[in-house]
Amino acid sequence: MAKVIALANQKGGVGKTTTAINLAASLAVLEKKILLIDADPQANATSGIGFDLREIETSIYECLIDELDPNDVVLNSDTNGLDLIPSHIDLVGAEIEMLNFDEREQSLKKVIAKIRDKYDYILIDCSPSLGLLTLNALTAADSVMIPVQCEYFALEGLGKLLNTIKMIQNRLNPELEIEGFLLTMYDSRLRLSNLVVEEVKQHFEDMVFETIIQRNVKLSEAPSHGKPVIMYDAKSKGARSYLALARELLENNEIKDVEK
Repeated sequence: MAKVIALANQKGGVGKTTTAINLAASLAVLEKKILLIDADPQANATSGIGFDLREIETSIYECLIDELDPNDVVLNSDTNGLDLIPSHIDLVGAEIEMLNFDEREQSLKKVIAKIRDKYDYILIDCSPSLGLLTLNALTAADSVMIPVQCEYFALEGLGKLLNTIKMIQNRLNPELEIEGFLLTMYDSRLRLSNLVVEEVKQHFEDMVFETIIQRNVKLSEAPSHGKPVIMYDAKSKGARSYLALARELLENNEIKDVEK
């Protein structure tokens, strides 16, 4: 049965969708069966792995609102082993429509339950907010990965996210763990980048992934070609970084399984 990991940070532009796409693809390359759920109305993860948004007929929206079976919505990407439940602009209205639902925070959990046994990992790309969709993702997830960019104000807003996670642990999902903080957009030439790395590691200690995602041109170019970076340029620094992250994630989870 799949481990469900939400990628969340209400701060936009931290590399959350980039991480969702490229971690999913890297795990697939390492021969894991992966489902990426695009739970962001901007649908960047959907276009970033090669789907034309104008051709999306059913999406996570129909699963949440019309109770459509997710097995009928899944799309196979060009990356072997990587499937997608796409997003759609309609998702913007889903939060309002879901307000009248009983157990509205559990909607995504119910969707995932119908498809969970087909995958090794399910990654959820959350929207950059702490709205009902993100609450759904955190309620459905086993753990949350938090990308933090190596820039000024990096830690700003993290307190709010951590309070939300604590509230969900107390009320909705006591099993929710923090998978780790992932440092992104790192530039070794900048003193600020190095200071942020130090600050985040000081704050969160062993909860920070050892792998750091460096700034990389190929990483920025890949989504415009509708490809994860490992399919766009496997030798690039960005591809190597995400492959290292995928390996670290698998290793961490194997250790946790043994400890259980």
